[in-house]
Amino acid sequence: MSQIAEVTIDGQNYQFPVIEGSEREKAIDIAKLRDQTGYITLDSGFKNTGATKSAITFLDGEEGILRYRGYSIEDLAEKASFLEVAYLLIYGELPTQEQYQQFEHEVRTHTLVNEDMRKIFEGFPVNAHPMGVLSSLVSAMSAFYPDTYDSTAEDVTDLHIIRLMAKLPTIATWSYKKSKGHPVNYPNNNLDYCSNFLSMMFALPVEKYEVDPVVSAALNKLLILHADHEQNCSTSTVRLVGSSQANIYSSISAGISALWGPLHGGANQEVIEMLEAIKADGGDTQKYINMAKDKSSGFRLFGFGHRVYKNFDPRARIIKKAANEVLTKLGVNDPVLEIAKQLEAAALEDEYFVSRKLYPNVDFYSGIIYRALGIPTNMFTVMFAIGRLPGWIAQWKEMRTNKEPIGRPRQVYVGPAQRDFVALESR
Repeated sequence: MSQIAEVTIDGQNYQFPVIEGSEREKAIDIAKLRDQTGYITLDSGFKNTGATKSAITFLDGEEGILRYRGYSIEDLAEKASFLEVAYLLIYGELPTQEQYQQFEHEVRTHTLVNEDMRKIFEGFPVNAHPMGVLSSLVSAMSAFYPDTYDSTAEDVTDLHIIRLMAKLPTIATWSYKKSKGHPVNYPNNNLDYCSNFLSMMFALPVEKYEVDPVVSAALNKLLILHADHEQNCSTSTVRLVGSSQANIYSSISAGISALWGPLHGGANQEVIEMLEAIKADGGDTQKYINMAKDKSSGFRLFGFGHRVYKNFDPRARIIKKAANEVLTKLGVNDPVLEIAKQLEAAALEDEYFVSRKLYPNVDFYSGIIYRALGIPTNMFTVMFAIGRLPGWIAQWKEMRTNKEPIGRPRQVYVGPAQRDFVALESR
C-alpha cells in the first residue's frame, strides 16, 4: 500500500503521495500543492527540496556512502580510470573493453583546441583568474560549433560530450602557462588522460618531461572522487540552465561559474591559504586549534567537517592514502604541508573534533596534493572543474533525456504592498 502525506490548511485536509527511491529515500510529492491549496513551500537554500529524480549518484551523509550508478566510490577509485568513470556517469554503465577503447580514442583525437580560441584567450590579462578564463572559453565553444549545438540527435550530443571531455584540460592549462610566461603546450595524444594534462601543465620545450606514475595515479583518483556529488550548487546550476534548453557549452560554463564560489569549489584553495596564514604567524598549530574551539575567536578551520557528511567523508579516506604516497614519492619538504600534518593529527585525536565528527575532508587532502604537485592555489578550483565535468555532463544529459520542465522556483514576496505612483516633481 502506497503511503500518503496529509496536510491540513484552514481546517481542510489535502493528501500528497509519498515516493521512495531505490535506496529507500522518501519524499513527499508536492507538485500539485499550489494548484490544490494556493500555498507554496518555503525552503531557503533548497536544503529539504528534491528538484529531480536522478539515477546517477547516491549519497548518504549519515553513513558516509557515495556511489556512482550503484558502484562504490572506494571500488571506482581503486580499480577504474577516470575515463571509465566518466563513461559510467554519462552513459549509465561501465564500458566494455571495446566501448572504452572507442571512447578513449575519440577523446584523444579531439584534444586540440581551435587556434582562433587562442586569440580570445590572449585578450585576457596575465593575472586573470583561471576560473573566469575557463568559464568564458567553454561558453565560447558554442560559438565555434554553431551549426549543431541545438540539435537533439544522439550522435551530435555525443560529439559535444567528447569535445568537452577532450578540450577542457587543454584550455585549463593555458592560464597556468601564461602566468609563468611560458608557451602553451599542445596535447600529446600518445599519453593517457591524466598524463597528458600533467605534460601540458609542466613540460617545457627546452627539456624532456616524463610523467611520474605515482603523480598520475593520484590525479586519476582525485578526478574520480570529484566526478559527481548529487545535486550540489554547480550541478543544480547546470540542470537549471539546461532546463531552458540552453546548449551544453552554456550550461557547463554556468556550472563552472557556480563552482568558482568559495563556499563551493573554492574550499580547497581556502585550506592552503589558511595553512599559509598559520605559517606566517609562526606556525603554532595548537594556537589555531584552540582558536577553532573558541566560538568567540571568529576563527574557522577550513577542510574539516562537511555540510552533507555527518561521518568521515568517504572520499577523504581514499585521498588521504594517495596524499601520503605523493608526499613520500616526491620527498616534499614544505613547512606549510608540515602544518597540515599537525592539524590532521590533532583533528583525528582531539576529543573536541572527534566528538563533533570534524574529520579532515576531501578538500583538505586535495589541497595538500595539488600544492605538492606544484599546482598554484588559484588553479585548485580548475582541477575540481576538470574532475566534475563528467558529472555535469551526465546531469545535463539526464535532464534532457527525461524532458524535465524548465526550472522556475517560487518565492514569498516580502516587499511593499501596492503603492500609488507620485510624479517626480512632487517627490
